Amino acid sequence: MAAPPAERAAPSQRWLRLIPIVFVTYSLAYLDRSNFSIAAAGGMASDLGLTSATSGLVGASFFLGYFLLQVPGVLYADRRGVRDLIFYSVLAWGVLATLQGLLSSVAALIVVRGLLGAVEAAVLPALVVLLARWFTKAERGRANAFLILGNPATILWLSAASGYLVEATSWRGMFIIEGIPALVWAFYFRAQVRDHPRQARWLDPAERDAVESAIAAEQTALRGAPATRRPVAEALRSKLVLVLSAQYLLWSIGVYGFVFWLPSIVKAGSSAGIGTTGLLSAVPYAFAIAAMLVNSRFSDRSGLRRRYVWPWLLLGTLAFYGSYLLGKDAFWWSFGLLVIAAIGLYAPYGPFFALISELLPSRIAGIAVALVNACGALGGFLGTYLVGWLDHATGGTAASFLMLAATMAGSAVVLLAVPRRERTA
Repeated sequence: MAAPPAERAAPSQRWLRLIPIVFVTYSLAYLDRSNFSIAAAGGMASDLGLTSATSGLVGASFFLGYFLLQVPGVLYADRRGVRDLIFYSVLAWGVLATLQGLLSSVAALIVVRGLLGAVEAAVLPALVVLLARWFTKAERGRANAFLILGNPATILWLSAASGYLVEATSWRGMFIIEGIPALVWAFYFRAQVRDHPRQARWLDPAERDAVESAIAAEQTALRGAPATRRPVAEALRSKLVLVLSAQYLLWSIGVYGFVFWLPSIVKAGSSAGIGTTGLLSAVPYAFAIAAMLVNSRFSDRSGLRRRYVWPWLLLGTLAFYGSYLLGKDAFWWSFGLLVIAAIGLYAPYGPFFALISELLPSRIAGIAVALVNACGALGGFLGTYLVGWLDHATGGTAASFLMLAATMAGSAVVLLAVPRRERTA
């Protein structure tokens, strides 16, 4: 059977034009939430007199705003439109990200970080909604994978580039320089992206009609599942959503504790300059990207999800625990284990988000993703803050590694409570 027109035309249309825009947009969002860790290791903590606990609080304040606006973001994107929402979000976070380089008050920095989290909260769920309007069910897994890949890919180049930017200018200069691209990108996004294929003049008519027809047919097939006027309440009543939310909260404590504090750990253990520290901090993410792509491919081929999630989380647990046992006197061995920890943290992302949509009715799947991601934001706050607090309280990183190992182990165990079979829409 010949391929549908949409699939034949896809390489020259939606995939090569829309996916890069989506990838860059999420990458810029992740840039502005993650470069604080480089700034903290590159002189900001000493210039502003931040202790480890205070630095953790400033970094974690981002996740308070991010947590609060997850669900409102996906509701607005679904009912009103993605294009304008993301345009104003990107514009606002560019201003706030740049403003971080001009502040000297810790209190003001906490407020700005919280606002930065609030304006970025809608981005991921809104982009998921956008991709659902542009790609069929058979294409959506690959499209979402490219979106989520913006996370480790950004940290990979961010860790290397930001360290040298701090070295060449200062931590203030890094914030200002890295905030400017978002201001430009907001207008490019608005000019290029439309909410639906039928609104895009650049899209080939044959592909447009094929995609619109395919998505309409999918929606018709799902009409057996009655729509709900209270999707948030229904999602909150779902035990499965609560289990997945708890699991993702524990997992995110490990992820963001790792992301935020890795540069400081590397700098303290290697005694390298901030440029070399940034370069070394990028290494774990290179391996994480490769593992993420390979693991997602095997999961898609097998059609299975859980077995491609929990073993990786267990691997991350063992790596963090090994770093705890080694302590600070065997840095390079510990660094190797941090590379393994990064693999364990990131490899399961693709199968995990596929699991959510496959287990839940379509009428609440979008809200479920937002609720799970909101709990991930709460985990990000806890991970970022607790590592700083533990380091300050104990005078070392051993307790932090033990805490990260415990939360990763908990996330693997909780996932075993998730049922194996898919639910029908």
